Amino acid sequence: MNALLQDWEYPPFDQIKTEDFEPAILAALEEAEHNVEAIATSEEAPTFENTVEALETASRRLDRISAVMMNLNECCTSKELQEVVMKLEPLMTRFSMKVVTDERLYERVKNYELRVKSSTDAGISTEQKTLLENTLKSFRRHGVALPPEERELYKKNEEELSELKLRFSQNALADLNDWTLHLTDEADLVGLPESVRTAAREEATNHGLEGCLFTLAAPSYLPFMTFSDRRDLREKMYRAYGSIGGRGNDHDNNEVIRRIVELRAEQAHLLGYDTYCDYVLEDRMVQSLPNLRRFMQELKEAVLPAAEKDLAEMTGISGNSGVMPWDISYLSEKLKQQRYAFDSEVLRPYFPLDAVREGIFSLYGRLYGLRFEPAPEVPIYHEDVKVFRVSQLPTIHYPLPTELGILYLDMHPRSSKRSGAWMTEFRGQYGNVRPQIQVVCNFSKPTADTPSLLRFSEVETFMHEMGHAMHGMLSNVQYESLSGTNVKRDFVEMPSQVMENWCYEPEFLNTFARHYRTGESLPTEFIDKIRAAQNHLAGWLCLRQLNLGFTDIAFHTLSTTHYPLPTAEAIEAFAMTNLVPRVPGCCTATNFSHIFGGGYASGYYGYKWAEVLDADIFSRFKADGIFNQETATSFRHEILSRGGTEHPAVLFRNFMGREPDNKALLRRMGLLKH
Repeated sequence: MNALLQDWEYPPFDQIKTEDFEPAILAALEEAEHNVEAIATSEEAPTFENTVEALETASRRLDRISAVMMNLNECCTSKELQEVVMKLEPLMTRFSMKVVTDERLYERVKNYELRVKSSTDAGISTEQKTLLENTLKSFRRHGVALPPEERELYKKNEEELSELKLRFSQNALADLNDWTLHLTDEADLVGLPESVRTAAREEATNHGLEGCLFTLAAPSYLPFMTFSDRRDLREKMYRAYGSIGGRGNDHDNNEVIRRIVELRAEQAHLLGYDTYCDYVLEDRMVQSLPNLRRFMQELKEAVLPAAEKDLAEMTGISGNSGVMPWDISYLSEKLKQQRYAFDSEVLRPYFPLDAVREGIFSLYGRLYGLRFEPAPEVPIYHEDVKVFRVSQLPTIHYPLPTELGILYLDMHPRSSKRSGAWMTEFRGQYGNVRPQIQVVCNFSKPTADTPSLLRFSEVETFMHEMGHAMHGMLSNVQYESLSGTNVKRDFVEMPSQVMENWCYEPEFLNTFARHYRTGESLPTEFIDKIRAAQNHLAGWLCLRQLNLGFTDIAFHTLSTTHYPLPTAEAIEAFAMTNLVPRVPGCCTATNFSHIFGGGYASGYYGYKWAEVLDADIFSRFKADGIFNQETATSFRHEILSRGGTEHPAVLFRNFMGREPDNKALLRRMGLLKH
């Protein structure tokens, strides 16, 4: 019996076998195609329910099963699962493209829109109007109006793009896993804290080796680059990480990138846009490429002097003739200690993962009246995963207890899991159906004698991803495609980034930050150092993010006349504002999953765009009180619960009562006094 084809409340991870996915997806595809064909051939006059809403729900079973498959491929993959996904992804893309390029469906939706405009069916809600607009936009932006030959080319290109994105991510993961640094001489470990050495010894033991083993996974790579006094080994690690996906082996992504960029440019050209960037930005808050360039250039000019000052200070303490990329994390830590007597390792014992998790849960309890309870009855796909049932406790604004959804937490790295941190869904919210949401991170695993201890930056990461999760969990809309994080890409990071602000508030830190052995609260002097160091290298880090955004734009403003393409390394070098020398053979792009394996192509700037919004929004929390329930309820009602039902600019105005203050971010970074 195929568990995926049964009715299930939660993904039946305890019953799913890899071989179940193909028959399940094929059956769900057949069902979805039947549903869509019934809409297209209906002889009834088009209504919202029999056309727009019917299209929204036509592939629900397929969506559920594919969400399970694709999330497993990210978190707990195998060679067999990767092969299945590579086989099935083009079929699912082919189906979705068939729907959005079906002229019969498009005509039905257009005819219904005409009825709305003629006021014969004008009683639809704001949310329904948004769904109608989005449905029509999806048809138009996927080439339904193209001549038949060009439409077929567009569909064929989309199928190939779906395969290439998967291949990119698989290559990057394989290349990351292929490289290790095995050290057996104590002289090679100088500068590394004992906690880092212990984790590396356990990694070596797990691989049947003596000594210490370091990998390119974040919990191993980042502390090595931050603390190792061995500059030669930092360089070795940096070159290995910087060449992921670009080593000229079977996992090389250069040709994958070239083809992705070529196809995206061709798709944009088919639809009448000069570049892929123009195509994407038309449907974003920023609206256009000139607006985006102006935003990024103005921000770059504002932070460049601070970044240059940061570099000068790092150079001053380097003791070398020049600062190289493998020196930055190391010198940043040294400079932080010099400026603020701030030692990242001293803080870690105060942030055991379980305590941080409970602190975040408690924060959402104070702000929104939420309760998180373990749900051991919910099946999991790996022993590291923990599941919680999220419910609404009675409050003034929500007088009745209500179950809000299920939260999965997958916190530790493994070779079957891609790097980074993200939030995803097994099911989104719609109507009375509650969401099933997952937060995935790559924090160090517990060792034999210590729990998983987080660096302060990892506490911020956890808060960030939980912000995404609660955006999905507190959604209260009718249609799944408009729920939770289904908002414009340059708005989606705001609810997550705004939550990071609490990490610097003593009132919040005092609720959970305690030494895992002694139970001692995080000393006030440490909190003061955290706050003092909040803007440490703010200019440098902002410039780094802008560089990644400029890289993204460089790839996606290439037109169909730019071929043959330069190498990915050459394009990246052209785009980035580098204050330190570039390293030949190192290229961010070949491991830049956000834009080549995920959904951030032409949208990586959104992190900085959303920072402007989050800095502004948190200013209201600061003014009203960081635990003020009225303010939190307003934020929940006006933004978190609304998903994509209205334009983000409207949601922002509803909460703040005005337009965004574009200088709020610079003030928070300490680069603008008034």
